[in-house]
Amino acid sequence: MSFWKKIFGGGGDDAGKSIEPAVVGEESYKGFVIKAITMPAGSEYQLAGVIEKTVGGELKSYKFVRADRFSSKEDVVSFSLAKGRQIIDEQGEGVFGQTWPAPSQAN
Repeated sequence: MSFWKKIFGGGGDDAGKSIEPAVVGEESYKGFVIKAITMPAGSEYQLAGVIEKTVGGELKSYKFVRADRFSSKEDVVSFSLAKGRQIIDEQGEGVFGQTWPAPSQAN
C-alpha cells in the first residue's frame, strides 16, 4: 500500500474494518465479575476492563480505561484484572454510583 493511501485511507485490506474490544480474561472477586478487555493502541494494548455486579436484581457495570500500555496480551489481562480488584477494594459498590463527567455546578 502506498504512503498516501495509508495516510488518507485509500482502501487496502484493513479498510472499513473496525477493531472491536474483546473480553480476553475474566475473574470473580468479592461478588463482582471483572472482565479484561483488549483495546489495541497501535502495536500495543491499552489497559481496560469492565466491573459487573447484580445489585437489587439489576446488572450494573462500570467500564474503566487507563493510560497504561502493554506489548503482550497476557500482561494487559493480568494488569486489567489487578486494576479491577483495586477499584473494588477502594470503592466497592460505590463505583456504580459515579457519573462522568461530573455535572457542572457553576451557576
